[in-house]
Amino acid sequence: MKIASFRDKDSIHYGVVDGSKISIPTEAFRQQHSTLRDVIAADALSQLEADCAQSGKTISFSEVQLLPPITNPGRMICVGVNYPKRYPVADENGDFPFMDAPENIILFAKLDGTLVGHEEPLELPLGPAADTFDYEGEITLIIGKGGRHIAAADAFDHVAGYTIMNDGSVRGWQKHSVHAGKNFANSGGCGPWMVTADEIDDPFGMTLKTWLNGELVQDTTAAEMVFSIPELIAYISHTIDLRPGDLIATGSPEGSGGSRKPQRFLRSGDVLEIAVSDVGVLKNRVG
Repeated sequence: MKIASFRDKDSIHYGVVDGSKISIPTEAFRQQHSTLRDVIAADALSQLEADCAQSGKTISFSEVQLLPPITNPGRMICVGVNYPKRYPVADENGDFPFMDAPENIILFAKLDGTLVGHEEPLELPLGPAADTFDYEGEITLIIGKGGRHIAAADAFDHVAGYTIMNDGSVRGWQKHSVHAGKNFANSGGCGPWMVTADEIDDPFGMTLKTWLNGELVQDTTAAEMVFSIPELIAYISHTIDLRPGDLIATGSPEGSGGSRKPQRFLRSGDVLEIAVSDVGVLKNRVG
């Protein structure tokens, strides 16, 4: 099941994706669960599907503005350096060898207001920050059942579904601090919807591809992660209590603009398309 969150006029809604339309739940269901995060927290995803089928109300994608599927996440946790990447400087042979894998999982957080929905414009930073505005396609988990000290063997029991994130980054400001470089307003995207975990037969086999203006710039699978999805959930839940609706962006592979030769940062008018198999395609233009 695919579930989208969207703005219709001045109101925020959610519903089940059905081709080019979104099936909307009944008013009674929405009074119980005002956001998709509330549906997940109540373990009511199957009830949502049944309720949407009962309501019979639909709205076309062309009539709405898509939002990140979880419009009010409690936490957005991101993983750094979680795929093999090459050094940005050549060695004495002119080669770009792979960096050593990190010994420990690297975490940082994104703030509310940093992500826009599918087909919404990314905000190009003002001034010198625009010179190093970068993209990072990422497979992103949506936590269902919360928990603390979750064993890796039980990790997938806590995943409600998957979505896609562009972890927009201003590399120059990352030298100030990771937090600064990763939290420019409207710098990244998330969507186009959430796909429930039961739709993903093999989470380790999910593919991730990113195109910049039609050119393939990132291409990997979840199997290439340095730290797997179960390892990430076990590690993060050792530090905090994961809650329903939390997002975990699992890292981005080689091919972002700052790692390319020559470097290729985002400019106004650029179009990013990030595809994850069995999830969909997140598309944003740089405004």
